[in-house]
Amino acid sequence: MPPPPLPPGWFLLWLGLILGPICAALESAAQASSATDALNVLLIIVDDLRPSLGCYGDKLVRSPNIDQLASHSLLFQNAFAQQAVCAPSRVSFLTGRRPDTTRLYDFNSYWRVHAGNYSTIPQYFKENGYVTMSVGKVFHPGISSNHSDDSPYSWSFPPYHPSSEKYENTKTCRGEDGELHANLLCPVDVADVPEGTLPDKQSTEEAIRLLEKMKTSTSPFFMAVGYHKPHIPFRYPKEFQKLYPLENITLAPDPHVPDGLPPVAYNPWMDIRQREDIQALNISVPYGPIPVDFQVPRSYFGRQYLCGCPQQLKLQSLSLLILFHLQRKIRQSYFASVSYLDTQVGRLLSKLDDFQLTRNTIVAFTSDHGWALGEHGEWAKYSNFDITTRVPLMFYVPGRTSSFPEEGEKLFSYLNPFDTTSELMDPGSQAMDLVELLSLFPTLPGLAGLQVPPRCPVPSFHIELCREGKSLLNHFRFHDLKEDPHLFGNPRELIAYSQYPRPADSPQWNSDKPSLKDIKIMGYSIRTIDYRYTVWVGFNPDEFLANFSDVHAGELYFVDSDPLQDHNIYNDSQHGKLPLSLMP
Repeated sequence: MPPPPLPPGWFLLWLGLILGPICAALESAAQASSATDALNVLLIIVDDLRPSLGCYGDKLVRSPNIDQLASHSLLFQNAFAQQAVCAPSRVSFLTGRRPDTTRLYDFNSYWRVHAGNYSTIPQYFKENGYVTMSVGKVFHPGISSNHSDDSPYSWSFPPYHPSSEKYENTKTCRGEDGELHANLLCPVDVADVPEGTLPDKQSTEEAIRLLEKMKTSTSPFFMAVGYHKPHIPFRYPKEFQKLYPLENITLAPDPHVPDGLPPVAYNPWMDIRQREDIQALNISVPYGPIPVDFQVPRSYFGRQYLCGCPQQLKLQSLSLLILFHLQRKIRQSYFASVSYLDTQVGRLLSKLDDFQLTRNTIVAFTSDHGWALGEHGEWAKYSNFDITTRVPLMFYVPGRTSSFPEEGEKLFSYLNPFDTTSELMDPGSQAMDLVELLSLFPTLPGLAGLQVPPRCPVPSFHIELCREGKSLLNHFRFHDLKEDPHLFGNPRELIAYSQYPRPADSPQWNSDKPSLKDIKIMGYSIRTIDYRYTVWVGFNPDEFLANFSDVHAGELYFVDSDPLQDHNIYNDSQHGKLPLSLMP
């Protein structure tokens, strides 16, 4: 008689029985380390950075300092944010809770009052004997962090914000008319801007000052440094434009709104349209595209960037016109902003070396979400596509991802992006597993030698200290990752979740950033190794409840055959009923 069939998932069950005790023993050993042996942590958070970096395979973008960090790090190729907008994403990964648990989908509430008194990553380090410091944009400023960056809960002393931060969205971009404008494209002569500096420069200087103070401290430190660029406006030192001649800039490979995209899934990028230089084009809302070749007066020929043209300018009535490659100019400015950011990261890491802190400091690098540069006919974030939810994520852990530096050895020498002789560096190790930014909360304490916070029950609104994300510690314990990147489980079982709210079934003025009271639909999205599936369902903002029986639209994209997610086959797949049970 043949043996009975094995139950579904038998292999994973068997693997868990074999490896479970081993993993538990290793985790217990790591958690037994005392605070005096704990490693420092430097968490670098970038604003609106998609994985347009050399270490992620981008052949155009010059990011030598971030690439150098990657060469000594474990780099995650498939990391995803939980909501593609600043405040909800940051509160989510800094508390280790999903947006449905923080109940923050906009910018207008403080989770400790609105949802629960949840602990944060820096708060947990602070309560375990660390000096915790915040520099720049870590939490999103404003109501969502109680106008205090969650101080004093999370930080040992008041967070630092650059004094020049207040000029980011003011009229500081000099146009062709000689006047100052609030433009999208804003390469500047730094000496001419208010205070003669830029926010990210100031943040780097302050972070270096704090690192120098901590190099002789007997207490371990947790420092979070938040950089503004490449967030709009693209205000950066104008010399970085030279790295990206327009003739080298390509357009998005899929610049049109996908066929079959439900209107609820489209974001009309209103914040881009409201910048003076873009507003002057009178682009139709919501689907009017940014022109590829924009016609401007011949008098603008040879200028460095788009002027602040007066609103009443009627471009079609002008004679003597030339072509201005506007989409390329936007992409050029985004990439230039990334290279400018890279120099700031390089200066910070170089000082970490100079202060001899690389032997005992973890460096984690990530972004709050990605950013579309014309893909799907969209600009900015505000969607569930990979282009807006996929983020860079890497960890340098001394002695694990890289050998301990020798006496006097520099791991992070500053690299000039204008030096064309430097060679592209490959990542040290890579993991292909799908992971979420929520994993930062359990992973950073575990790597530093602290007790890993427990997993949250469902629901967890009454529990202060727990985390909803999976720990990534296993990736740092069993190597060689390059040979076996999926050691812990079937990659087809891995899922990354994201979500995005909408006020209506069709795009309107507040579709990108609806206030809580205006949310009528929630798009829940799951990304697996095989597909991205999104279902748009009715949502009650008063009770924070999604109604999965009230389906407004759906999306289904298969990764192998449609990696850019341009062909929605939801309506051809029995309305994608198979994955609904996987929603968190």
